[in-house]
Amino acid sequence: MQLLSSTILLPRMQFHARHGVLPQERLVGAQFTVSLEAGVRFDEALQSDSLEGTVSYADIHQAVKEEMDIPSALLEHVAGRIARRLFHDFPLIESLKIELMKQNPPMGADMPAAGVRLEVKRD
Repeated sequence: MQLLSSTILLPRMQFHARHGVLPQERLVGAQFTVSLEAGVRFDEALQSDSLEGTVSYADIHQAVKEEMDIPSALLEHVAGRIARRLFHDFPLIESLKIELMKQNPPMGADMPAAGVRLEVKRD
């Protein structure tokens, strides 16, 4: 069997965080959703059934939670911090797709969410 690609998926993680340009957004906070795809070659885990051959999705979630707990003005900045943290903490991660959505954004529009999507690969 030849592995063509392998991805760890963490869809629709929910967080309460204090990101936003307006002072009120930083004070009260809002609900955010983070969906993440981590490109990881987990060939070894396919054969060994050992966590050493992959990346723990629980550990990825914890790292994302810690980054979401740090207030920022821009969602772009938060997504960049998450990507840098995951590449630093997990050498097996080769690429990332991160979608960060703010629920009910305070912008006078009738829409459920607004956000950013980032796709990056390790240097």
